[in-house]
Amino acid sequence: TLLSLQPRERSGDTDGFSQEEIIVKSCQEILAILPSTFDLEAVLQKFPTMYSESMNTVLTQECIRYNGLLSTVKLSLQETLKALKGLVVMSSDLEMLCNSIFNNQVPDLWASKAYPSLKPLSSWVTDLLERTKFIQNWIDDGAPSVYWISGFFFPQAFLTGTLQNFARKHKYPIDIVGFDFIIKDDQTAKTLTMPPDDGCYIRGLYLEGACWDYENHVLTESRPKELFTELPIVWLKPVQFRKAPASGAYNCPVYKTLLRAGNNSYYPKFKLAPKRIYLLFQSTHMHPQTSNTHAVTYYACSGTHVDLFVLDLTHRHELIA
Repeated sequence: TLLSLQPRERSGDTDGFSQEEIIVKSCQEILAILPSTFDLEAVLQKFPTMYSESMNTVLTQECIRYNGLLSTVKLSLQETLKALKGLVVMSSDLEMLCNSIFNNQVPDLWASKAYPSLKPLSSWVTDLLERTKFIQNWIDDGAPSVYWISGFFFPQAFLTGTLQNFARKHKYPIDIVGFDFIIKDDQTAKTLTMPPDDGCYIRGLYLEGACWDYENHVLTESRPKELFTELPIVWLKPVQFRKAPASGAYNCPVYKTLLRAGNNSYYPKFKLAPKRIYLLFQSTHMHPQTSNTHAVTYYACSGTHVDLFVLDLTHRHELIA
């Protein structure tokens, strides 16, 4: 409501722009940097569906999802520019899109086709470009040695695919396989040039209300005035018959976004070992202190051991625990 009441023209300077000029300029700028859709036929030829490599299917699915979003963004921007020129009728949907662009908000039409995010439009576009770059590098250079988990449209499929690769390799039923977690605080994405024999390395996680002690390899108190800190690379290591801690459980709220309200909430039971403190950290993209971010998964951590909870919030059950 407050945004709708703000002035629709910027005056006071000789180069003041009207609302329509600002929208046209924003649409043109986004269209200029928007990447092309992925060539699915080329992807399928280079990464065919294989029983022993589920990541090929994950990559294809990610390309399909991002193609749908990119096509929606491109088509709606082109129609908006035509409507502003009077070449087509300005529908109510296009009018809402124009208002969102002017207010630096992600249009509902785009958000309905996209991954969960609380970013403003400018940061959202930057995030989309980085995500598509991550997928394009995967296509051009092959599977990365360290996966940027926050760059996935649907990270649950990636995690399930990792377990599936391990289960098929060792001929285990997938329902008896779970993740163990090893913090690789002595390595970086540049030094880890080869993937592990089993599982995968991931980056893109941040600690909330704590930081990682690289000397003692444990969680420690946050530094002054620093609520969020980056977590080192984590090795998701599949193991058979993994058992979570059996005692000291409490219900901890988990949310898909940092909004922490509505239908995105869920209350799993995190395990607590006696005399140990488990803290939560969440999967995010850009640093939370510089821009709004979204969380996909939450984790419970104590020392070098981490319990990962990946939630399917649509069906409200834990995929991995």
